Amino acid sequence: MIVDGSRRVAAIGLLAILSLFFFTITQNVSAQEELKGRPMFGVRPLANANLDAIQAQSNASTGLKVWTYKVTSTRTGSKGKSYTGVMVGNSPLTTKATTTTTVYVVPLIFDIGGQTFNPTVADSACLAGKVPETVLKNSPMVLATHDFKVNGVDMGATQYSDAFQRSNFWKDVSALGGTYHNKLAYKFLPAKTIKPGTSHSTLLSLSGSCTLLYGAVEINWFDSYIAGTVIPSLASAGVGPTNLVAFMMYNVTMYVSTTASCCVLGYHGAFGSPAQTYAPFEFDSAGAFGTASEDTDVMAHEIDEWQDDPLGNNPTPAWGHVGQQTGCQTNLEVGDPLSGTNFPNVTMNGFTYHLQELAFFSWFYGGPSIGAGGKFSDHGTFTSAQGPCT
Repeated sequence: MIVDGSRRVAAIGLLAILSLFFFTITQNVSAQEELKGRPMFGVRPLANANLDAIQAQSNASTGLKVWTYKVTSTRTGSKGKSYTGVMVGNSPLTTKATTTTTVYVVPLIFDIGGQTFNPTVADSACLAGKVPETVLKNSPMVLATHDFKVNGVDMGATQYSDAFQRSNFWKDVSALGGTYHNKLAYKFLPAKTIKPGTSHSTLLSLSGSCTLLYGAVEINWFDSYIAGTVIPSLASAGVGPTNLVAFMMYNVTMYVSTTASCCVLGYHGAFGSPAQTYAPFEFDSAGAFGTASEDTDVMAHEIDEWQDDPLGNNPTPAWGHVGQQTGCQTNLEVGDPLSGTNFPNVTMNGFTYHLQELAFFSWFYGGPSIGAGGKFSDHGTFTSAQGPCT
């Protein structure tokens, strides 16, 4: 059973998720190594999250607009246990109206080893002369013009994140007339240039691709720079705790400490009080990680995870041995279980976009499904809830 939660737990502790953050750099990385390593995604959870304070800030419009859910698991091994978390917007269980949250997008221009990776200029080698930022602006992540059908159910013309959330809680949304929407208003800000230096970045060779060199930056240095320097500099442009700021990285990936721990394609995080949420994501046009990670694939992964787990610490029964997770994980990250698996491609504005398939709420907490078509993911790959994770 899932309900709106009017009473909140005092705090949810910091989760150790994928152990991607706050490692010490142990060695420098030499230039032009071969690109290798499996694609990964991460999260930087909000430390010492006080849900009472977070909801009060939401109600006062000083923090991100969120709603609280309380659910009792029906899964074997956790049956009868209660879980509480927050999601972006208003509740699809009780709301018929549209909620709109602003998402600021900042293109990042990387200068790594004398090579420039710039999403704001035309790329004749990898994008047939198109400007990556423009391709993103015309995508189904940003525009609300594609008519999404999820597991045979028409979600209407909308953004992919909204189509997912509507289908995620379709049993309740449809019972209220199907008018619920959780929209994102995208605003693109001027690009920021980052020159990490050789201690925190490298060039990776990519054979057989439209680009021969790929950028890479160390994730702990990068996260510290983004949270400590870049985000504060954006306050005058309107960036603050009531919105999300997303960072577009063009053909640049991340590694943890050394390239032996590569490659992190995106993550979302939160810090401060009121909490500022943010999400760096890679926009790949070189096919470095296959068709399951190209163009808007990673953005779809991170934006939808932020939508359903904005603070990075919504607890779930243990799940795993699927997608990127080789062990067990205990948070509501809707992209991780299906990383590498795509929703059907969407062609619009002269470009074919890739979008990742996403796991439904019911997959994490147990059936029967409240999602569209009675499935447990938005393209039907999951036909039942996750079983016990050992």
